[in-house]
Parts: sequence; C-alpha cells; structure tokens
Amino acid sequence: MALPDTDNGFTGDDGSGEPDVIAQANILAGFADSVETRALIASLPEVHENIVTREFAIQRFIVIMDRYQEQPHLLDPHLEWILSMLLELIRDEKSPPLLVHLCFKFVYIISKVRGYKVFMQLFPHEVSDVQPVLDLLYRQDPKDSETWETRYVLLLWLSMTCLIPFDLSRLDGHLISDSAQVREPIMDRILSIAKSYLSVSDKSRDAAAVLVSKFVTRPDVKQKRLGDFLDWSLTTITETDDLTLHGTVVLDGALQSLAQLFKHGKREDFLQYAPTVLQCLDQKRITESNQARLRKLVVKLVQRLGLTFLKPRLAKWRYQRGSRSLTLNLAQSQSTGTVEAITPDLGPVSQEEDYDIPEEVENVIEQLLVGLKDKETIVRWSAAKGIGRVTGRLPKELADEVVGSVLDCFSFQETDNAWHGGCLALAELGRRGLLLPSRLSDVVPLILKALTYDEKRGACSLGSNVRDAACYVCWAFARAYEPTELKPYVNQIASALVITAIFDRNVTCRKAASASFQENVGRQGTFPHGIDILTAADYFTVGNLNNCYLSISVFIAGFPEYTRPMIDHLVAMKINHWDSAIRELATKALHNLTEKAPDYMANTVLPQLLPMATGIDLHSRHGAILACAEVTHALYKLAAQNNKQVTDLLSPECVEELKGIHQKLFDRKLYRGFGGELMRPAVCALIKKMSFSKMPFKNDTIIAGWQWLIDDSLKNLHLFSSKAKQGIKEEALSALSALCEEYYQTQTGQANTNMQERLVSQYIEALESPEVLTRCGCALALGALPRFMIHGKLQQVLTGLQMTCRVKEREESFTEARRDAATAIAQVCVTVGVSAQGSPDSVLCAGNIRAVYEALLGCMSDYSTDSRGDVGAWVRAAAMTSLMEVTLLVAGSAPELFSAELCKRMMCCLAQQSAEKIDRYRAHAGTIFLQLLHSRDPVVPHIPHQEELLRIFPLEGADALNWNAESQAFPHIAQLLSLSQYQYHTLLGLTVSVGGLTESTVRFSSQSLFDYLRGIQQDPGALKQFTDTLLRIFRDNLRNDRVSVPFLKMLDQMLANGCFNIFTGEENHPFCVDLLALCKEEIKKSKDVQKLRSCTAVFCGMIQFQGDVRKKVLLQLLMLLCHPFPVIRKNTASQVYEMLLTYDDVIDAMVLDEVMTSLSDTNWESDMDTVRNHRNQLCDLLGVPRPTLVAKSPAQ
Repeated sequence: MALPDTDNGFTGDDGSGEPDVIAQANILAGFADSVETRALIASLPEVHENIVTREFAIQRFIVIMDRYQEQPHLLDPHLEWILSMLLELIRDEKSPPLLVHLCFKFVYIISKVRGYKVFMQLFPHEVSDVQPVLDLLYRQDPKDSETWETRYVLLLWLSMTCLIPFDLSRLDGHLISDSAQVREPIMDRILSIAKSYLSVSDKSRDAAAVLVSKFVTRPDVKQKRLGDFLDWSLTTITETDDLTLHGTVVLDGALQSLAQLFKHGKREDFLQYAPTVLQCLDQKRITESNQARLRKLVVKLVQRLGLTFLKPRLAKWRYQRGSRSLTLNLAQSQSTGTVEAITPDLGPVSQEEDYDIPEEVENVIEQLLVGLKDKETIVRWSAAKGIGRVTGRLPKELADEVVGSVLDCFSFQETDNAWHGGCLALAELGRRGLLLPSRLSDVVPLILKALTYDEKRGACSLGSNVRDAACYVCWAFARAYEPTELKPYVNQIASALVITAIFDRNVTCRKAASASFQENVGRQGTFPHGIDILTAADYFTVGNLNNCYLSISVFIAGFPEYTRPMIDHLVAMKINHWDSAIRELATKALHNLTEKAPDYMANTVLPQLLPMATGIDLHSRHGAILACAEVTHALYKLAAQNNKQVTDLLSPECVEELKGIHQKLFDRKLYRGFGGELMRPAVCALIKKMSFSKMPFKNDTIIAGWQWLIDDSLKNLHLFSSKAKQGIKEEALSALSALCEEYYQTQTGQANTNMQERLVSQYIEALESPEVLTRCGCALALGALPRFMIHGKLQQVLTGLQMTCRVKEREESFTEARRDAATAIAQVCVTVGVSAQGSPDSVLCAGNIRAVYEALLGCMSDYSTDSRGDVGAWVRAAAMTSLMEVTLLVAGSAPELFSAELCKRMMCCLAQQSAEKIDRYRAHAGTIFLQLLHSRDPVVPHIPHQEELLRIFPLEGADALNWNAESQAFPHIAQLLSLSQYQYHTLLGLTVSVGGLTESTVRFSSQSLFDYLRGIQQDPGALKQFTDTLLRIFRDNLRNDRVSVPFLKMLDQMLANGCFNIFTGEENHPFCVDLLALCKEEIKKSKDVQKLRSCTAVFCGMIQFQGDVRKKVLLQLLMLLCHPFPVIRKNTASQVYEMLLTYDDVIDAMVLDEVMTSLSDTNWESDMDTVRNHRNQLCDLLGVPRPTLVAKSPAQ
C-alpha cells in the first residue's frame, strides 16, 4: 500500500522536524475496517446467544484489531464511536449478562491493541458514573474465569471515575438508611474492592494496581487512607509466603500497587514512608525468590523508592547533544561546513546540586546493580532503567561511581547475565546523557569485547543476548553523542559492527548490528563507506549466513578500513568456534578474502595459523588446518594468474610446516577417537588443497603418509560415528582423486605403475571385506581414480564392482556396498570414456558394455528389506542414475554399442519404477525416464514406442509434471499399459501401488488403472492381452510376498469394480480357470494371515463366474471355513455372508435363508469338530462335496 500524501515526518528530541528521512515500507494508511467493525458491533445483540456465532464474532474482531498492532495510533480517530456503541449496549438495562460480557471482551481487545493508558482516558468519568460502575463491579464473580475481561475493564473504568475533582464523601449522602442499616462509605468500598482484586490470579490484578495508584493519590483519600493502605501492603508482603502459588499472586499484587503508588504519588507525600518500605523489602529478601516476576517488581519498586529519596531535578552536568536531526547530520557529512552543537558545561558542580544524599540511596543503587546480574532478562532490563533514572538525579562524582560500578560487570569472572545487564545499563546511561564523553575511552573497549562475547557451555553457547545488547549500546551512542566525541573510536566501532553484522552466528545479532550500523551512518555520518556497506548488508540481506560469509564479506573487504579487522576476527574468533559449520564457513571466507590482502595472508595470517594447526585445542586445530588449506589454495590461484608458483609467495618455513602437519598429528595419535573424526576430514581437505596448489612434494615421504590416511579412513569407516562417516568418506575420496592427479603421474597421462598396481589391487581386494562400509569406501575409491590410474586395469575394476553389485547368499545386508558399487561403475565408465573398437582393459567398448548393463539392470531388481524398510530402493536409485549417465555417454560417443534389447530392458525397468509406491523413488525414476526420452544431445537410440511416449509425455509439459504427486503421476503412467512392450513392467509396478497401504497412492493408482480397463472393455484383443499379462505377473511372482500379496488386493478391487464382467457370461473362461489354479497354489500351506484374507476376498469376487469354476471357488471357501486359524475361519464366514448378499443368484433361493443363518449364527472360533459339522451342513445345502482329510502317507 502506498504511503498517504500526509506529513509523515517526526520530531526529534530538540523539536526539529525530519519530514523526509523515513523508511518506505508496506504500512497501513488508516483504519480501513471501520464499516465492518460498526456492523460487527451492531450485530452483537443477535449473535451473542449462539456460541458458534459469538465465537466467530470475537475471532473476526481479533483479526481486525491485530492488523493495527504495530500502528495502533490509526485507531485513535475511531475509538470514541467504537467505545460509545459498546457502552450503549453495556448500559442498556435490557441487555442480558452474556451480551454485557461480550461487549466488555470487545473493549478489552481494543485496549490490548491500543494500550490501556491511552484507551482508559476515553471512558466516561462523570460523577454519575461512579456508583453504577462500582455497583456493576460488585456484582462480578472474581472466580469466574470466563469473564475476567469484564472485571479488568471495569477496574480501569473505575480508576478513571476516581479522578473526579470532588470529595468522595459528598457522594455518600446519608450513610444511615431508614432501616437503621449503616452503609459503607464509597471511599472504603473502592479501597476494599481494589484490595480484593490485588490478590486474584488473572489480569484484573494489573488493573487493580492502576486503580490503587489513581485512587489512593487523591488528596482526600491520601489524607485519610494512605498510611493505612501502606500498612496493609507491608503487612501483606511480610506475612505472605512466596513459595506457594497463591502467595506469589498476592505478593505480585501488593508490589505492583506499591510501585504504581510511588511512581504516580507526590514525593513529599511518600518520602516519610519510603525508608519503612525499603526496610520491609530488605527483610523479606524477595530478590532471592525463584519467581522472576516478583524479582522484577522488587527492582521496579526499589528504583521508585530511590527516586523518592532524591530530589526531582535534572543533573546540570549531563551531556546534551545539540542537533538530533538525521537530515542535518547527513548534510554535515556531505559538506565542508559544520553544525554547531550545544556544548554542555562540564565544570564544577554548582552549589544548587550540593545537597545531602540519603543513606538509603546507596542501598537502592546496590540492589539495582545486583539486579543487573539477575538470571532473567526482564529483571536486568528493569534494573538498567532504574540505574539510568536514579543516576540522573545524583551529583557528578556519585554518578561517576555508579558508572564505574556498572563497568565492573564487564569482567571475565562475571557471567553472561552480568555482561548483558551492563550493556543495557550503559545504553540507558548514554541515552540519558549520563555517560560523559570522558568515560568513552573506558566504555568503548568493553563494548567491542561484548560484540564478540561467546561462551560455550555444554552443548550450547551463551552470549547472543550480550552481543545483541552491545549492538543496542552502539545504537544508543549514535543518538547520544556528537560525531566529534565518537570520532576517535569510529573505525573500531564501525569494524566491530560490520564484523557482527556478517559473521555472527545468530541471525538476531546480525540484524541488530546492521540496524545499529545504519543508525550510526545516519546519526554520526562519519562511518567509512557507510552507505555502500548498508546497501550490501542491510537488515534483510544479513539474514542468510552463507551469503554473509561468502559474498557480502568479500564486498566489504574491498574497503581497506575493514579488510584486516575482518581477517583478524576470523582468525581469532571464528576458526576456533565451537560450531563446526561456522569454522568451515570462516575458512571459506578466508579463502575469498585472500585476494584482498595476499601479502598479509602469506606473511602474517598463515604463520599464525600453522602453530594452531598442531595445537592442543581440538576446535582450533580443526579450523586452523582447514584455514591453512584454503589460504594456501587461494594464494596458489593468485600466483598462477601471474605465472608464478605458490612457493614464491610462501616462506620456506611455511612450506615445511604445511608438509609436517600430518606427521605431527600422526605422531601424537590425534587421528584416533572423537578428535580423529574432525582431524581426518580436515587433513584430507588439506591434502586436496595441497595437491590443487601443486606443492613441490613429489616423491617426498609425506605422500605415503597422506595415502595411508586416505586408505585408513576409507577402510575403517565403520569405526566412526554415524554423523561423521559421510563427511570423512567424501573428503577422503576427493583427496584421493587430487593426490593421484598431482603426485602419481610420471608424465602426462601415465601412471606410476607401482602405485597403480598397489591402489587398484588393494581396493578390489577390499570389495570382499566383511565390513560393509569398507566395501562402500573402496568401491567409491575405484570410482574416484583418474583415468590414467585405471588404464590397463579397467576389466579388473569393472569385474570387482560387478561382483559387489550382486545379491549373494548371506550378503543381503550389504545394501550400501551394492549401492556404492552401482554408483562407482558409472563413475569409472565416465572417467575412461567410450570407444567402439577400444580395448576392454582401457575403455568402455563392445567387449565390456553388456556386462556393465547387466550389472546395473540386475541392481534394478534389488528389493532387499531389513529393519529400516525397503533398503533395496537405495540400490535401485543408484542404478537408475548410473544407467542414465552410462547411456548418455554411450549415445554421445558410440551409439552403435547400445543395442535395442538393452534399451528396451532399461526403459521397461524405469517404467516399472515410475509406477511403484514410494514417492521419492517414483519421482527419481520418472525424471530419468523423461530425460532419456527427451534427450536431444545426444539422442538415445532404440527407445521402444518412442512416438507414443512423446504423445503421452510431451516435451513442453515435462517440467510441469510433479512425479511426487500421485494425482499427476499415475494418470500418465497408466497410459503405458496400452504399449505392448511396457505393459508387463508397468502393471508390475502398479501392482504394488494399487495393493499398497498408503491411502492416497492406492486411490490414484487404482483410479488410473480402472480408467484404462474401462477403456478396453469393448476391445477383446486388448483385454485378452491385459489378462494374459496379469496372469504372467502372478505366475512369475508366485509365493513372492512382495508382489503376490498386493497382487491379490489389486485383483480383489478389479473383481469388485466389474473389470472382468465380460467374462461372466462364458462358462469356465480360461482366465478364470487359470486364476483359480494360481490362487490355490499361492495359499497352499501358507500361514500368512494377510495373504489368506486377501485370497478369500478374491475367491468371493470370483463367485460371479459361471460353470465349474463357481463350484470350485465355493469348495475353496468352504475349506477355508475349517482353516486351523480361527481368525481366518471367522473372516471367511463374514466375507461369504457379504458375498451372498451381493450375488444372491449364486445359490438356490430355497436354502439361502438357512445358509445365511448358519454363517451368521455359528461361532466359527469354537473347536474344530463343531466347526466342521456346521461346514459340512453348508456343503450339503450348497451341493458341494464335503472336503475329506487326506491321511499323510507313511514315511518311506
């Protein structure tokens, strides 16, 4: 929404306007919901009786009001009519109590948004309002939890009516009525109700404290009741136990009321009571309570007592900034002229300030200083405000002592709570002009330390609140001091804020630092390159941590004032950070910053990092090793641009120390245990970067040490924690590839034969290791080897990987090894390339391509399962990716090697996976299927039914198809059923989806399948082809529960949906006969309850077929009625009963009722003899021969 054409300026502290310096934002222009609000309030009499309409009205009003939570002033012109409409309903004698409470709820919602201090002033406060409000309040039930808003609003209203300028005794009239009953004076009634609500547990307690502050400070009331009320409050505080829930509530109310009284009352009225109250608080020791709210209220009350002890005067010694205008500051920074500031008189304190400071003030200040170190933020914040208020009334010398005491919070013996409280206090003192410029030399270094405060404690870090508060201090200083006062510290503060804004781990701290930097740029106008930096690192862009470290930091480092401070901070504070993600980002940032200060990096930073790389602290060691690797590689890039070696930029000592890092760690056994999980990937990263940097270590003994580390890490992955394994494996593989490229070539393209033989043979040998992760690491190591290392060994490598891909007996659990071997096969093939006439030992050619495809296509049928579920899906996914990579490679270089038969098998396997039930793998298969289909460079040859596939999956809509969404994927996949070469595999995939467990998958897959079947009902040839395929799938997967159980479920749905109705008119149709035979074979001797239930449902569906099949089906069902499992007997009886209800023409109507009665009344879970008798009776009724037990033949 655009800003309205109104004066959006605001007035500075000195009264100067700043009409143009505002931030453009999406803000509301006014109260746009006035019509709806009026209608909503007018409808309350109609909607209040129905709970649904009532709740809807409340929620709608809350939604409307919440829009103005950040701009509540927009409600001000409308509050009067809103309140008058609600009060009219409240005052109406005909309004039922439910409507009155609803209106008060609306009033509360408004007061919550606008704030009670502004809103309560709109309440009518005539003399005539006192008695009705008081009476209405007396009629409320303080224990009714549903109507607390009514009591809250009434107490606020009563506090406004108390401001009438008449003695309350005039309202009493004759206190003795005609019946000689003495009525209580209004003064006592109001005080009594205020006291009663100070001890309730809802928000009415807060309103009661406001009522006390308004009522007891009236001239007539304070004269008669002030002392009594204070006595009551102190007695309540003394006698209440703060360890109970009720005691906490009572103390809360008493402390709130006292704090409000000492805030709003006149000093001369309360000064005589202040020492007594302070003494009572000291004796009660509430500051030691475990209730944070009570401690906060005590701090709040204590500061009010301190202000009561001190005369209400403004310290003349305080620092006063002259111009507070942003416009003038910006103009000053862009012009040669200067804006004169009002220089405060900092000379000796005038005689007017020489007065005795009561002894109690020292106690007050001490308690406030203790409050700065409290464990809760709300207490520290209240104490900080109290320090600011009290210090403003002290003489200069005493105020300076307070500042000194606050600075004592910034000791490294203190906790993060003390640092946070100290920052808040300094911000308050600076904001109020009580921190004189002479103290900045002491304060600024402490604030700079606070900006980087971070303390590791257990599994988390403390200090983000300290850094956030330090940003607040810098923000406050920007508004408090003249640019000339802060000029000596500008570079330090600017660098520290920039560093926090881009390198702090916590997003709130980064945003706070950015906001503080922006304030300083605007108010001070002296921050170097402030506007440019703000453009790159504004409040929103610093939200992304990676962007801050890797992008924004490079831009800011382009300004020389910030380059070295940023680098120094990363080295000193971030590469030893407790969070490994921050350490890694810091080292990448150092890599990027090297080009900004290469000499400083090579001559200063690297010599600092090298001792840390072999130091004692684990985190420092880890970060330093990564930093050495990144900086060295960055220096190599810079040297290469000038046709130099990296050694030309590094001193010989640095080169030797870089080379010796691994040996020092090995000698100290730092590769073992928990620390080894960090050291191994770090040193592997170092090896990689040293290799990339072409360090002159060829034929050096250190190469053997590096190779040992890589091999040991890959072969012992099972010894590391699950969290570290992947990182170690990835770094070791990338290090191996780089190390081979740089140090194992005798000349370009030729390998060191000894190393080639040793590495290839040891990795192939390790593929038969009993440790699955050793197989994984070594398989991927073979895939990571450069071409010259595989040359002449390709057949050996591929054979080893192909053997690893196979599922062998007693090795089904090696799923991860099969997955990584499938991945490695493609990596090896891509590395060596394709040549139709090449040698099978050197390139992918006619002699080895079939074996590669056979291995990968074999992986596509890996359906291994364990306690983790379908782990074979990992292998299938890896095989799909590898098939795509190898196919595109072959199609691009030697398409004649790619036979039509291989292409058909591959595309059919992908179609099957595209129809299966797991969303992620279905999407993976579908994506690869379309990539191969739509590939134009190169074109994949021999794709079956390519033209029909392109009609089903047009190139234009390929990106829009969401394979993860069942509603989109299955309608497309089901169309493949019409393509003869894809039908078998597509239906096989659909079988596990239609017969699966996931409701959405079953619904959309079955719907797509049935849509296809409905379309071929009038095509006998297509239907016969489909049923033949269906039976072939069943026959091929007999007793394969992964397929057969969902197949039976799918078959049940097909029969129930009439998909084979065309066969019901023909007796003994071959499809029905074959299906019955296969079902009998599937459940023969089966003890799988789920399979038996599904087969029972299929038998019940097959009853619709004519001829001998029906008799045979009935016989199978009756045999199941005597199954050894009671649950199967009961389930069969239930399904047969439902079957007879559905197909009532199956048996003779004369016996139907008797059969149904027998099925429903018989207890099929009773003993077998009883069940068999009932079953035999059913056989007789249905005309089916009784089944007879076959005696087991004697053992031969």
